[in-house]
Amino acid sequence: MLYLDHAATSPVRPEVLEAMMPYLSGVFGNPSSHHTVGEAAASALDDARARVARVLGMRAGDVVFTGGGTEANNLAVKGIALASGRRHLVVSPIEHESILESVEYLRRFHGFEVSALPVDAVGRISADAVAAAIRDDTALVALGHANNEIGTVQDVAAIAAATARAPLHVDAVQSAGWLPLAGLGADAVAIAGHKLGAPKGIGALAVRGRVPLEPLLHGGGQERGRRSGTENVAGAVALATALELAEAERTSMSARVGASTARFIAAVLGAVPRASLTGDPVHRLPGTASFTFAGTSGEAVLLELERRGVVSSSGSACAAGSDEPSQVLLACGIPPEVAQTSVRFTFGRAPLPDDAPERLAALVVEAVRSVAG
Repeated sequence: MLYLDHAATSPVRPEVLEAMMPYLSGVFGNPSSHHTVGEAAASALDDARARVARVLGMRAGDVVFTGGGTEANNLAVKGIALASGRRHLVVSPIEHESILESVEYLRRFHGFEVSALPVDAVGRISADAVAAAIRDDTALVALGHANNEIGTVQDVAAIAAATARAPLHVDAVQSAGWLPLAGLGADAVAIAGHKLGAPKGIGALAVRGRVPLEPLLHGGGQERGRRSGTENVAGAVALATALELAEAERTSMSARVGASTARFIAAVLGAVPRASLTGDPVHRLPGTASFTFAGTSGEAVLLELERRGVVSSSGSACAAGSDEPSQVLLACGIPPEVAQTSVRFTFGRAPLPDDAPERLAALVVEAVRSVAG
C-alpha cells in the first residue's frame, strides 16, 4: 500500500514514541501536584513548552498545549475575539472548518460581523485585500498559512505587515515542518502533532503575551489559566520532539519531496487530458498535489486507486462523507460539477523509490480511465 494522505494524518515517528514512553509509564505524575512525581512531570512539560516555542519563534510562556489543531484554532478565534471587546472578524472562505465554524459561532451567538476576503483562482489572498477589510473594531484576522486541500501557501509576512491594526492568527497545522514558522509576524499560531509524526490528540497554540485570551475551558487554571485541565505531558513531549525533528530536516526534506511531487504532477498532467492542477503551481506545500479530473467522479477515482494500492483523499479529512463540492474549490471559481471530481495526494517525509512519481502517475491514469470509460 502507498499511503498518500499525510495531510490528514501521519504515522508516529519511532523517535517520538521513544521520547514519550517514559511519561506514559515511570514519570506518570500530574504536573500540578506538589511532590517529586508531579514535579518531574512538570519539568518535562516546561521543557517541551520551551522547545515548541523555539521553533515557532515565540516565548515559552506563549505556548498553550491543546488537544489538537481544531482546539488550537477554536481557542485562538474565540479566545482572542471574546477578550478583545471588539465585534468584527476578517476571514477567507478557504479556511479550515475549525476556523470557519468558530467564526460562525461568534456571529450567531455573540453578534460579530464578518468580512470575507476574496481569493484568486489559485487560492491566494492579497495583503491589500486584508488591509482594506480591517476596521477600527476588528477583533481578529484569521488565516491559514497553507491550505489543507490545495496546498496554496499565503504570503503571511506581507499579510502580517498589513494587519498592524488588528491581531493576526495563523493556522499553521499544514505548514508546520514544511515551511519556516519563526518570523511570520503573527500574533497567534496553531499547530497539530499528528501532521508531524506525533500521536493524535496533541496540539499547541502560541499566543503572544500582549494579546488577551479568554479561555474556552475553565477549571483548575492550568496553562497559565488559558486552558484548564490536566496536561497531556507525554503528548507535549511527543509534539516537541516531532516538531524539532521536522524543523531540523525541513530544508533538505522539502526540496526532496517537492522535486518528487513536481515530477508526479507533470506526469499526471501530461497523461490525463482533462486533469487540472488546483492551487498555486508555485506557492504550494512541497508534498501536496491536488487535481480535478473533469468528467469523472472523485470518489470513484479514489476507490479505483485504493484497488490499486494507493490511499489518497478527495480533500479535507474533516469534511469526509460530505456530498457537497469543496468550499475551497468553489471559492477559487471552479464549477461545482468539476469540484466534485477532485482528488488530493499528499506525500510524507519518508523517502520513496526513485521511480515512484512516474509509477504512481501511471496508476492514476489507469484509475481515471477506468472511471471515465
